Amino acid sequence: MPKRMAVTHADLSPSRPTTGLGSKTGAFIMVLTILCGLFCFILSLIAEATRSKVTWLSSDEGEGGGVNECVYSGSGKTPLLCATSAFLGLSVIMVVEHGYMLFAISNSPPAALVFWEPNYSGPAKSLKWQAAFFFVATWVCFATGEILLLIGVSVESGHLRKWSRPRPSCLVLRDGVLSAAGVFALTTVFLAAGLYLTALRAQRISQHQETLWRGVIEASVLYASPPTSPPLTTIPRENPSFRESHIDQPPLIVNPTALSKQLNF
Repeated sequence: MPKRMAVTHADLSPSRPTTGLGSKTGAFIMVLTILCGLFCFILSLIAEATRSKVTWLSSDEGEGGGVNECVYSGSGKTPLLCATSAFLGLSVIMVVEHGYMLFAISNSPPAALVFWEPNYSGPAKSLKWQAAFFFVATWVCFATGEILLLIGVSVESGHLRKWSRPRPSCLVLRDGVLSAAGVFALTTVFLAAGLYLTALRAQRISQHQETLWRGVIEASVLYASPPTSPPLTTIPRENPSFRESHIDQPPLIVNPTALSKQLNF
């Protein structure tokens, strides 16, 4: 005989979407974003350490003095590869992270995201300002880091061929440009994580407010409705005079001897 399974409240409640805010997918994407940001930071440090440098050479020819020429210290392939990888990696990170957040918020229950009590303005304003700060700061750091990496890619790609030939002018990066790009890349992913946590907190607060508001509405509807009375049953009335006559009349006592004499005359 098959066993019967008990149905609990958890079985009847709607399941949480696997791609929503606070799900395992969101946590995985946030961890992956931070790891990729660290990887871009390391690539930027490698590009900074291996960037091309310039050596100036002077030659004394003729009466007009010497001619100064410069020579690159390397072809720039290694810093170019690292800077390009960091540039593309940071772009992919931002697209994936913000695309996921947009998808998760758009697929969340509207009541949990739009519901805000009009008089409950303290936490709502605080979260709005936090979200605005994280959003703007994330994109500013992202744009700055990408511009610095793009400058490094442009400079290092200018002398891939014949880099050891002396030339009258050489274009090189200043110290700290690529490392600053790595710092901005790392800051970008942490700010993006802060934006995700702020959106998650706002969703949970709005869901809590919605639950409280629904409880208040249900309680008000329950107490506002008139109480239901039980159905009335009709009981047949008794004759009060008949009942009183039977109650007030004393019991009849019969003498058997007198009764037998009356019957025999």
